[in-house]
Amino acid sequence: MSDITQVYLITGFLGAGKTTFLNRIIDRFPRSKKLTLLVNEFGEIGVDGTLVEGEDIDMLEISKGSIFCVCVKTDFIKGLYQLSTTVKPDVLLIESTGVANPSDLKKDLKLPIFSDRFHFKEQFCIIDAPHFMGAYDVYASLEKQIASSTVFIINKIDKASPDSIAATKEIVRKFHPQPLFFETTYADIPLDDFFDFSLETAAEIPGASSGGKMGVLSAGELDQFLDDLLESPDLEITPPDLLMSVAYQWTGKNPEQIKAMAKALPDSVVRAKGFIEQEGKMLLFNFVLGDWSIEDPRIPGERVQHKNVIVFIGPPASMDGIEAATQSGSWIHLGAHQPFSQ
Repeated sequence: MSDITQVYLITGFLGAGKTTFLNRIIDRFPRSKKLTLLVNEFGEIGVDGTLVEGEDIDMLEISKGSIFCVCVKTDFIKGLYQLSTTVKPDVLLIESTGVANPSDLKKDLKLPIFSDRFHFKEQFCIIDAPHFMGAYDVYASLEKQIASSTVFIINKIDKASPDSIAATKEIVRKFHPQPLFFETTYADIPLDDFFDFSLETAAEIPGASSGGKMGVLSAGELDQFLDDLLESPDLEITPPDLLMSVAYQWTGKNPEQIKAMAKALPDSVVRAKGFIEQEGKMLLFNFVLGDWSIEDPRIPGERVQHKNVIVFIGPPASMDGIEAATQSGSWIHLGAHQPFSQ
């Protein structure tokens, strides 16, 4: 068991390809090392965690908002504390929600309750090449993600024009004089440039040891620490973008209802995703800023916990339009969620 945990953060707007990138890392990661994933989703019902590939992967899922905002800050810190005292992985991969402002992550990892367990290594920003320019002017979270990242993966370049890619790079250069760019499809970059895939663990590397240790906190002591943290005047408590999620369950039989719903969604809908069961086969409905597909996720059906449920994300004004888009089919409203209103 290693003395430190190397931390990598994967950011990027909704639908940019973060989970695809995460799966590429998992596929290369040595089984002799301990890898833990922290997957953060905006909606109440998580989908991305189901799409994570690999057997026996330690995974912590946090939904209902951004781990970097006050709405689920306590869940995030408690999860990290459990990792630092019990799981103690060699590497922690954090996939943040697409509307996260990750500026405070390095500060969070250095909280004294973690006893210098977490060592931040890299922050990747996945950029959705065909949709970035349209989303950048609307959602402030993209600016925050770019400003705090160091490596920029311009993804889906096969669906974007050279002019659009060049304009995207110019925006990034406003925040970084010499950014590191990768232009790619399916988030395919040379991972060996950033990860040590050897079998050697951090504990076996000279000098890789953590700092001073704190005693393990009781549940009450941890809650008190979090109460004090949330009262800090410089805590990030204002979300960059006001968005909501809403879930609908499909009870129909004709897949044309899914297509009709997708075509009728208002332009303001940012993201929608969910698993649809058809004739015993599990399909993934995937919607990103007007573009949508129904595809084979290539995962066992028994892994899907929420079948025939689609989660939509958009501004509050889009909720009526989503409701209208489901009127022509067999849909049941399961409830809406606005994390930042709490």
